[in-house]
Amino acid sequence: MKKIRIKYLTDEIEKLSYKREGSDWIDLRAACDIRLKKGESALIPLGVAMELPQGYEAHVVPRSSTFKHFGIIQTNHMGVIDESYCGDNDQWFMPVYAVRDTEIHINDRICQFRIMEHQPEVYFEETDSLGHTDRGGFGSTGIA
Repeated sequence: MKKIRIKYLTDEIEKLSYKREGSDWIDLRAACDIRLKKGESALIPLGVAMELPQGYEAHVVPRSSTFKHFGIIQTNHMGVIDESYCGDNDQWFMPVYAVRDTEIHINDRICQFRIMEHQPEVYFEETDSLGHTDRGGFGSTGIA
């Protein structure tokens, strides 16, 4: 089990918890009320700073219901926070763009994260053939 040290930057949000039943992802909550008009963007504070284990990074993405409930999309599509971003004031944020007028309230669950080991060191070896059967060049379906 890996330890993540966490500093809460507000008392307004529920404490994080890891519930393994059904998902490896941990919900993050808005740390303030925010109103956005269609077409506006914002950095939504998540009210936490964390010290991740060495060799790990956090992947931050919207929850599956975030777009439906709030009409926002995460502008970087997936946030990556490495273990060097671990100062007392290194608050996590979610950069968003509103596709409709919306309100987000303190403690609303708007995104989620999981930690992943850093990619191992790799090198590229050039070859004339990979030696496998082609799958059509368009993913698993072979359809463009």
